[in-house]
Amino acid sequence: MIIYQNSKASFIEDVLTNNIDGIINDFFKSNIGYTTTKSEMNAWKNSLQYMDRVLNHADIPDDAGIVIEYQIPQTSKRIDFIITGEGDQNESYAILVELKQWSEASISAKDGIVSTFLGKNNREVSHPSYQAWSYAALLEGFNEAVYTENIQLKPCAYLHNYTPDNVIDNPFYSDYIAKAPLFLKPDALKLRSFIKSFIRFGDRKKVMLQIDGGRIRPSKSLADSLSSMLKGNDEFIMIDDQKVVFETAKQLAQRSSENKKHVLIVEGGPGTGKSVVAINLLVSLTKLGLLSQYVSKNSAPRIVYEAKLKGAFKKSEISNFFSGSGSFTSTAENIFDALIVDEAHRLNAKSGMFANLGENQIKEIIHSSKFSIFFIDENQKVALQDIGEIDEIQKWASYYNGAVTRLELNSQFRCNGSDGYLAWLDHILQIRETANTTLDKSEYEFKVFDDPEELRTAIFEKNKISNKARLVAGYCWPWKSKKDPNALDIEFEDFGFGMKWNLATDGMTWIIQPESVHEIGCIHTCQGLELDYVGVILGKDLLVRNGKIITNAAMRASDDKTVRGFKKLMKEDSEKAAALTASIIKNTYRTLMTRGMKGCYIYSVDPETRHYFERLLRH
Repeated sequence: MIIYQNSKASFIEDVLTNNIDGIINDFFKSNIGYTTTKSEMNAWKNSLQYMDRVLNHADIPDDAGIVIEYQIPQTSKRIDFIITGEGDQNESYAILVELKQWSEASISAKDGIVSTFLGKNNREVSHPSYQAWSYAALLEGFNEAVYTENIQLKPCAYLHNYTPDNVIDNPFYSDYIAKAPLFLKPDALKLRSFIKSFIRFGDRKKVMLQIDGGRIRPSKSLADSLSSMLKGNDEFIMIDDQKVVFETAKQLAQRSSENKKHVLIVEGGPGTGKSVVAINLLVSLTKLGLLSQYVSKNSAPRIVYEAKLKGAFKKSEISNFFSGSGSFTSTAENIFDALIVDEAHRLNAKSGMFANLGENQIKEIIHSSKFSIFFIDENQKVALQDIGEIDEIQKWASYYNGAVTRLELNSQFRCNGSDGYLAWLDHILQIRETANTTLDKSEYEFKVFDDPEELRTAIFEKNKISNKARLVAGYCWPWKSKKDPNALDIEFEDFGFGMKWNLATDGMTWIIQPESVHEIGCIHTCQGLELDYVGVILGKDLLVRNGKIITNAAMRASDDKTVRGFKKLMKEDSEKAAALTASIIKNTYRTLMTRGMKGCYIYSVDPETRHYFERLLRH
């Protein structure tokens, strides 16, 4: 998505008006639908004056293209400044400039990471050259026009306030500086020469329009790339906060010992790359000779990953990579170098089929490993038994005298990179109040259906593209087909609609089996995994009355174990029970409605609830 686009000559005129920040903000508002922050506007005003001086030379053609704040498809990341045009041989170029107002930084021992003062605190962030290079790699990976039209991307970073100090330009970062040259305060002429060396003629081919209008490649699926990753190949380039988490985890794992445990807590919402970082860590730590395992409570991700590895690795090797969260009830202390816990919000106290083993899964994981990392999103707790909370992790880390580090993942990859969709969803599900009372439909495809048969047809059509569209539902229908294979579980006779739950045939591999599109999934078989399009059927456990979300755990099917025990809890403390079950039901639908990277389609059994979503979608 392009926020601001103009020719070089027009850009220079816009800067001359002394209102370049206001002009971009107007573009921002018309293209995105809302304004940005005062600090970002000030950053535009300051940095763009420096770019104006660099570009103000006759050898850089007036009809070269200028794009400011280009949002990379499928992500929430924006490239600060792009110059487009043609070279001597009529080849197309796009020079990507990462602009920084920094004046100082500190070297980090972590690969591609520096420390600088941001947001009133000293923070570790990716080196500007690494950032520029990773953004170019993302754009190359997502956009078909970049390779079909042979568009050459040339990333660089410009820190116009930064005096050379052998820190930001230290040889430690030379690999990334070679990939994306670094220009500092005295280097305006060097940056100009860099631009001139590629852009010889104007943007006659409209390079950015080709890129922005280019077909988006199917995004990489973690499950599909897993085998290659475990063989040591780089499948996913980590950006910004992902890179910080990855390098911090590597460092802590190598520092940890029997006498000094380390615990890393990583918070991140849907689609922020928790699983990608987790699997990358599994590969990296294993290559370092550290005994490591990927741990999850939910078996669906593990079983899908294991299915993808069949044939590439021996069964014994595969089992060594992955483990359930209940596997550590009798493990010796510190037997593992690292345990990487994905979906840590789903951890339970007791383990075993009958919940009669162990004391506390968080305690047992920290006990068993010198280093443990917990990827967590407390808003994805979907069962009464879930105890995965930050406070609980910190409590057991303290019990073992473990040093705790906390980080966040914010880079949005699922839901078409739309932070706005996630905030809007939280708002309309009344999980938390946000400013996102409307949804920008250009960012993410969200539809409400009045007919479940039409919903099914839409998902079937999307699934023909790459087998990455599925129907899911709240667990409000009993599993009749478990006893009677001919029975249909979810039926709407008025619409001629009937389907089975997915649990019998494909089980936890439902999300990848080609024929499983004819079955309906649930929270247990899709949490921690992703699709391109998801169709969600809302049951009577979540209704809307007079604009207010009403939840009712009694509407869940008796087969559903996530709210098992709520009746007893209601007798003991009805207020607490109501609050807990409301949170679980809302979180369940939030999780289901964020499985789709490109779109979410919904149908509610209740007309007033459908109208509520339709009305908020129109506004």
